[in-house]
Amino acid sequence: MSDYIIEAIKNGIVETLEMTFVSAILAYAIGMPAGIILYATSRGRLMENRAVNIILGFIVNVMRSLPFLILLVLLIPFTRLVTGSSIGTVASMVPLTVGTIPIVARMVEASLCEVQPGIIEAAVSMGASPLYVILHFIIPEATPSLLQGAAINTATVLGYSAMAGVIGGGGLGAIALQYGYYRYQKEVLWTTVTLLVIMVMLIQEAGIILAKKKRK
Repeated sequence: MSDYIIEAIKNGIVETLEMTFVSAILAYAIGMPAGIILYATSRGRLMENRAVNIILGFIVNVMRSLPFLILLVLLIPFTRLVTGSSIGTVASMVPLTVGTIPIVARMVEASLCEVQPGIIEAAVSMGASPLYVILHFIIPEATPSLLQGAAINTATVLGYSAMAGVIGGGGLGAIALQYGYYRYQKEVLWTTVTLLVIMVMLIQEAGIILAKKKRK
């Protein structure tokens, strides 16, 4: 491979990591509260509210059902409105964030559901408010599962970032498409794929290690 392509791959790694972690953080900023609400308002929970649960659940399910490539295209006008462009690294963060929010919400909900009912009952019996119970009992108890879920979600965003190259997004996905696919440079394609696989494995392993430490 030429020096130019090697430099492009280096820049692609930085862009991919930037897209992945910024989008994951933004997705959690919205998706985690949504997941907490889904959990708290479900039947038999601390803040049971059927209407809120059904409406929010419907929105999350609709967003989850959309294939990411279709979501990329659908969000082009919104992406232009937010970033002023529909191509590039920054623009790719918009669909990456939106596409990850419903996944985060459902995974957070599932993690919170794993908390033993006895812990919640003990907290309620001591007179703790629903919000206090959620913040000081349920979330800390579910932290190992939440960390593992965060690693999985971040790896998912990393996979999505590769698809963003289809509509002009940056990162390794764009390099794989431009050089590996359009120009038939197989060594570039396999290099970018290998790098993406390694990055996914490292993120997931980091999540597992953090979860284990938190459990101890």
